[in-house]
Amino acid sequence: MEHDTLEYRHCMSMAYQGKNEKWQGSVGGLVDAPMDKVWPLLTQSKRLQEWMPMVERCTNIAGDEGIPGYERVVSGFMFPLKDGERSWIKEKLLSMDPSAHCYSYKLEASNVGLDGSINTLKLVDYGEDSTLIQWKFEINPLEGVCEESIIDYLGFLYKSCINRIEGVIEVAAESKQV
Repeated sequence: MEHDTLEYRHCMSMAYQGKNEKWQGSVGGLVDAPMDKVWPLLTQSKRLQEWMPMVERCTNIAGDEGIPGYERVVSGFMFPLKDGERSWIKEKLLSMDPSAHCYSYKLEASNVGLDGSINTLKLVDYGEDSTLIQWKFEINPLEGVCEESIIDYLGFLYKSCINRIEGVIEVAAESKQV
């Protein structure tokens, strides 16, 4: 585990590059599935809607998936907006380290006020075909918003995504057995 922690810090440092004024949060969860099943699910944009149910569409807009600089637009009902308008976020991949099972992306632009936020996901082999998912996030302070409220909301949102992953992998395995 010590080695994994060092790799995670390395991945985080590559993404954050010394910015400390951001609000920070993290969530984690244990998934009863081997890392070699979890990693592909979490790194393929075309599968994002499977484990992030509030996402309706994910559109590739620049670069090659899995290569830093890759950009996509995610839209759906991630955040409540007036008049039922869909939220959208343009994301840019900052780092991808398949050997450390870690990646980071920056929310470049959005209609939800999270521009400049950075998210990092790290997978850790937890043994016995289980995977620990660690999701850390940093956001720029939002005027008129309580730090604790937004950190709690994002934590809840991301934790709900982690909680869906095991079921998505089970469904995929069952459909291949038919």
